[in-house]
Amino acid sequence: MIIGLTGGIGSGKSQASKRFALHGITLVNADVVAREVVMPGCPALQAIAQHFGPEILAADGTLNRRKLREIIFQSKAEKQWLEALLHPLINAEIRRQLSTSTSAYSILESPLLLETKQYELVDRILVVDVSEMTQIDRASQRDNSDEQQIKAIMQTQLSRQERCARAHDIIQNHGSIDELNQQVDKLHQLYLELTHAEITSPK
Repeated sequence: MIIGLTGGIGSGKSQASKRFALHGITLVNADVVAREVVMPGCPALQAIAQHFGPEILAADGTLNRRKLREIIFQSKAEKQWLEALLHPLINAEIRRQLSTSTSAYSILESPLLLETKQYELVDRILVVDVSEMTQIDRASQRDNSDEQQIKAIMQTQLSRQERCARAHDIIQNHGSIDELNQQVDKLHQLYLELTHAEITSPK
C-alpha cells in the first residue's frame, strides 16, 4: 500500500514524514526526486539550459532554481513546457523508488500530489492541514521568504477545502509537534491494519 502525503507550503509535511520514517516506513520525497532528475549531467538539465539559455545555470553548473521559479511564475507557457519535460521523468523515478520498498507500506511525500498526476501512484491520500495564516507564518520563518512570494506559491496549490475534500485521512497540525506525532502514530497503526487486511483477504 502506498500513502500519498501532501499539504500546502508550511503545513508540516516534512515533520509528519520524519515521524513515519521513525516507524521504519520507506519514504519517497517528490521534491528530492525533482532535484535528482536535474542534476548536472542529466539530459533534463541540458534540455532546460538549451530552452532557457545558459544563464539558467549557476556558476557551478547546477540549476538556478530561483531564476527558473521567477520565469515560470510569470509565464504559463514556460511552466507548461517545464512540466511536460519533468513530470514524466519525476513519476518514473518515484515509481522506481517505491518499487524497491521493503516496509509494510510506503509514503510518497509530495506538495503537488493532487495538482499533478502523482495521486494516481497512491492507494490512499493523507493531508496535513493548517490554516492559511499558519502556513504563511511557518513558511516565512523557515525560508526567509516574503509574504507575497509565499502567497504566490499557495496560489499554484489547491485550496485547503479542495485538498481536504480529496483526503482519506487528515492530520490537523495546528498544535505542538507532540500532537502531530500522536496523530501520525495512530495513522501508522491504521495503515498496518489495512495492509494486513489486504494481505490476508481472499482474492
